[in-house]
Amino acid sequence: MFWISRIMVVLILIVGITGCASGPKYAEVSSRINEVSADSGRIYIYRTTALGAAVQPQVTLNGEVIGKAVPKGFFYVDKRPGEYTITTSTEVDRHLSLVLEKGQTRYVRLDVSIGFFVGHVYPKLVENVVGEKEIQETSYIGTQ
Repeated sequence: MFWISRIMVVLILIVGITGCASGPKYAEVSSRINEVSADSGRIYIYRTTALGAAVQPQVTLNGEVIGKAVPKGFFYVDKRPGEYTITTSTEVDRHLSLVLEKGQTRYVRLDVSIGFFVGHVYPKLVENVVGEKEIQETSYIGTQ
C-alpha cells in the first residue's frame, strides 16, 4: 500500500511540473515591456499556483480570446478605456467586470476552486501592490 502512495505523489508532481508555464520569468521580460500608451490602459492576467494544473481554460475579454490560464504564467493586453468583462470557462463560466481608464494598469489573478468534475478557474481583480508582487514569480506566456 505504501508504494501506491509514492506512485501517486510522483504522478501529482509530474503533472504539476509539466503543466506550468515555461516562458521567461517576469523579471527577464519586464524591462522589454513597453509603457502603456497615454490613450490606453493595461490589464495583466496571471495565475500564481500550480493547483489544478491540468485545468487551463481560455481567457476571454469581452468575448475575444486573449490567452490561456496556464499555471505560474502571465500575459497582458492593452486596451482603450472602457468597461470589460473577463471570462473563464470550465464546468461553468466565471466572469469579472472591470473599468479600465487611460494610463491605468489593472491586475487580474486567476484563482482555482474545486468543482464537481473539474476545478474552476476564476478571475479576481487585485490591488496593484498585490499584483505587482505576485506576478514576479510567474513566466511570460503571451504573444505581444
